[in-house]
Amino acid sequence: MKLRVVLIPIAGIAIGLGLGGLIVKAVGESPVETWKLLFTSSFGSLTGICHTLFNATPLIFTGLAVAVAFRGGLFNIGAEGQLILAAFVAAWAGSRLSFLPGLFLIPVCILLAAVAGGVWGAIPGALKVRFGVHEVINTIMMNFIAIGIVNYLVTGPFLAPGDQIPETVPISPAAHLPRAARLLAPFGVELPSSLPLNASFLIAVAACVVLYLFLFRTKWGFELRAVGLNPEAARAAGINVAKNVVLAMALSGALAGMVAVNEVMGYRYRYYDGFSPGYGFLGIAVALLGRNHPFGVLCTAILFGALVHGGLTVDMLTERVSRDIVYIVQGITIVAVAGAAVLGRKRITMRARETDAPL
Repeated sequence: MKLRVVLIPIAGIAIGLGLGGLIVKAVGESPVETWKLLFTSSFGSLTGICHTLFNATPLIFTGLAVAVAFRGGLFNIGAEGQLILAAFVAAWAGSRLSFLPGLFLIPVCILLAAVAGGVWGAIPGALKVRFGVHEVINTIMMNFIAIGIVNYLVTGPFLAPGDQIPETVPISPAAHLPRAARLLAPFGVELPSSLPLNASFLIAVAACVVLYLFLFRTKWGFELRAVGLNPEAARAAGINVAKNVVLAMALSGALAGMVAVNEVMGYRYRYYDGFSPGYGFLGIAVALLGRNHPFGVLCTAILFGALVHGGLTVDMLTERVSRDIVYIVQGITIVAVAGAAVLGRKRITMRARETDAPL
């Protein structure tokens, strides 16, 4: 069973690259050379690896956010709104609390971003528990609310003075996270200071480890997973289903909110309206391909990060292949994995029926 869990995503990736290669061939380019260029640019140099990991960082957070909700039997479509609200809160804290030294300001900004996302995520959970409203409807609607509120704030009262671009004032330098060039300099590794990879990637990896320990090594994680598998059986076993529903959504929102750490504190150093290309929705694909496992999410996010960075290189250095091929590969891979999962469930159901059938 464990081998199957690993093989299905690998097979999905192979199918995605194979069918994507046929499309590349159809437009007159070499699939082998295209994929070689894509992955060499992403992993063939330290600079390429840094860009890949930078692109992967927000997807790790949103993938974990969707995965923990899935584990609780919930579908969080609201990660986009949660991360946008959290990014604004982090930018507000980083600029308004500039009197704090970095030793305190950085943790405060991170905490407030997680709290903002967590509260925005907990609301749909509470509405589901109290009124039975489906979390998919709640989270979709709350995306629009969060985006509307933040858009008003960043184009109105919090717009940087004299700036026509919808963005806030810069955060305090004390709230800046160190970038890869600074982190690796003590080890004798020289990198351009302009590389965007920063310490938030390490925070994302730590989040994978902590979430794994929480889900699979604690009583609270076991209860959350039990509710996700069968809420009625969990209730009969004495588990508080309502509490775990709200907890799952709050954790999901908090993890989505951590995207703010990379965007605001490690990259732009301010809130920029429209910064997300859909990280919250891409997180659904990352969680699905990663089989809702923290380390599966980590690997999938890095793969998607490589596709994004390599896709730009392919777009620039080939005549007929655009970076849209990346989205094609991602889409085919996700469909293949989802189809395999559905077929697997049907096979298990059929076997169960055969076992229960009278002789």
